[in-house]
Amino acid sequence: MKYYIATLLLCASTVNADVNIVGNVSAKCVIQTTKAGVYGNPTANKLSTLAADGGVQPIVRYDVALADNYLARITHPNSFSSSPALTDSVAWVGSTVVSQTSAAGMSGYNAAKVVVGNVTQFDLTVAGSTWFTTSSTATYGVSKAFSGGTYTALVRAECIAK
Repeated sequence: MKYYIATLLLCASTVNADVNIVGNVSAKCVIQTTKAGVYGNPTANKLSTLAADGGVQPIVRYDVALADNYLARITHPNSFSSSPALTDSVAWVGSTVVSQTSAAGMSGYNAAKVVVGNVTQFDLTVAGSTWFTTSSTATYGVSKAFSGGTYTALVRAECIAK
């Protein structure tokens, strides 16, 4: 009988089962548009979001639930996403700054920001809400007038987990 059981154990096939483990992570960093931007046209060859030029600067709000876990990365435009046909180059200038915060500990965000090209990055070290304002100016050619039409450019706002 011992030999019979040993033979059966050797001949038995292996049975496997895979069991899923699922986890859902809720966002701890949320980005909201507070104000959409508008280009003013103070001169024939210039479009600008500055109030002095008749524009409106876009504002985005970051709401962070966990301190020191996220980076705000905001890219100001360096091209139009849509526009009439252009035959000359466009020079771009822009910047992003903290315009309002919900906590006093966020006061150093502007001084600690990192700017590379048209990308500005802020280390979100304090939980709460931070409002970022972006300026954008596009100058067309050398004293060339922009053609009539609608010009659209995008500000890209990202929340990057550290």
